[in-house]
Amino acid sequence: MNTPHDPVMLEEILAYLHPALSTPEAIAVDATLGAGGHAEAMLTAHPELTVIGLDRDPNALSIARERLAAFGDRFIPVQSVYDQIDAVVRELGHTSVHAVLFDLGISSMQIDERERGFAYSAHAPLDMRMNPGDYLTAERILATYDHAHLTRILREYGEEKFAPRIASAIVNTRDTQPIVTSQMLVELIREAIPAAARRKGGNPAKRTFQALRIEVNGELDTWTRALPVALDLLRPGGRIAVLSYHSLEDRITKRALAERAKSTTPPGLPVELPGTGPQLKPWSNRAKQPGSAERARNPRSAPARLRGAEKLDNSSPGG
Repeated sequence: MNTPHDPVMLEEILAYLHPALSTPEAIAVDATLGAGGHAEAMLTAHPELTVIGLDRDPNALSIARERLAAFGDRFIPVQSVYDQIDAVVRELGHTSVHAVLFDLGISSMQIDERERGFAYSAHAPLDMRMNPGDYLTAERILATYDHAHLTRILREYGEEKFAPRIASAIVNTRDTQPIVTSQMLVELIREAIPAAARRKGGNPAKRTFQALRIEVNGELDTWTRALPVALDLLRPGGRIAVLSYHSLEDRITKRALAERAKSTTPPGLPVELPGTGPQLKPWSNRAKQPGSAERARNPRSAPARLRGAEKLDNSSPGG
């Protein structure tokens, strides 16, 4: 945790947010602060900018606080889950912001902390909590969820086609011994799926670990709540940038941005009714991806998908 990792698609994010961040005394929210790499770059590029940094992980928050101490009161760290973005911003005395950044999913720091149990390639306790103070862990899920519930989260959150087989293996195994380490779970999954499936597509445990992590941290439900709130917080001309790392997050983002980019005037009317125009102008119709140089330098950036949008002047009020 002592060495911050490269922030993903930093140049693209800085370039897209630049018009919003260049406003005098602009306020931005880095809603998934991590080690503070994106926040540091924004603060450095925009000397009048204030960044509110949110993270649920107290370890990450401590590292970012130390890293960004030189920016003084231009950086405001807050321990919070990002679906509380509205409450945090308003508690700090603001009714709107100029930019919001989300870098979703698990951070490289959390992956590299073996005792957190996020990595299927390391022998570690099955924890997977982004906030170590939360109650639910991957181990508790494996010990208590019934077959139907396990199958559902593996299928929905991991897009695992062998979900029923893996769920059966979990239930059968825990009857004789608790499943308490990542190594035990990886071996259980390998034995549960067909031999042919083990020989392709990378580590067969990847999808199960993703599903458990999402369930432990309530990631998709949190993201579904957070995105509309963040969009409402943007003032006209404000911009949002979202980095996603799997199709489930990206699908939610794409749908929400597209919905607000449409007029709500009933079809067939000759003019657009007041207050029914598009609220957002999406950056692009397609998600942007890291370039080959970045993927070579930082292989963990490979699955990233970046989407953004600008709040239009005829959208909901800011101030």
